Amino acid sequence: MSEKSSTFAPEFKQLNGMGLLKSFFTNCACPKGRMGLFMLKFMNKCHAPLTNWGLDLIPFQDGWTMLDIGCGGGATLQRLLKRSDGSHVYGLDISEESVAKAREVNADVLGERVFVEQGSAANLPFKNEQFDLVTAVETIYFWPNLSGCLQEVRRVLKPGGRFAIIVEEVDTNSKWTSVVEGMTAYTPEQLKGFLDEAGFRQTEVHCKKPSYATVIGVK
Repeated sequence: MSEKSSTFAPEFKQLNGMGLLKSFFTNCACPKGRMGLFMLKFMNKCHAPLTNWGLDLIPFQDGWTMLDIGCGGGATLQRLLKRSDGSHVYGLDISEESVAKAREVNADVLGERVFVEQGSAANLPFKNEQFDLVTAVETIYFWPNLSGCLQEVRRVLKPGGRFAIIVEEVDTNSKWTSVVEGMTAYTPEQLKGFLDEAGFRQTEVHCKKPSYATVIGVK
């Protein structure tokens, strides 16, 4: 989240003056109302460099079936489609506003190549061994019972399928954890350890300054 404070600096100053800065960023977890809609636009724009870098580390193949957990405003769904011809992409988010925005952003292919629904990482509403790739961009901070969620991800992955965690906050003492309610930050090494414990193999850790990290595990 390091570049966020500069990208929307005027808005943040206004929010801070109104005593709403914490409320605004808490919408990262589950966007709601007008402030949530602004957050979704914000995430679609500001997460682009991080997401594109992380996705470039994945050896995409055509025809994949993919899932983005915590799909937010739906921009990652578009980026996934572009990397795999003939693919189908599913988006899942706990927020009603996120689901609506993701459907709007992907309206031209909704129901054909893109499918978006509301739900939680703790109980994925998908079949066993359905996906070639599962992604989680800037969202794992908010997953309850992380070990259980990782088992759910592993369940819906095909044998040999990949799970990619893409994050910008990698400091467990990050100031954002005190600003954003319910947020827990993990180091890349911790995330690798969690994936290994969940039964993922060939886990890779990729880092890029200032604080980007992508951790990829194979089922």
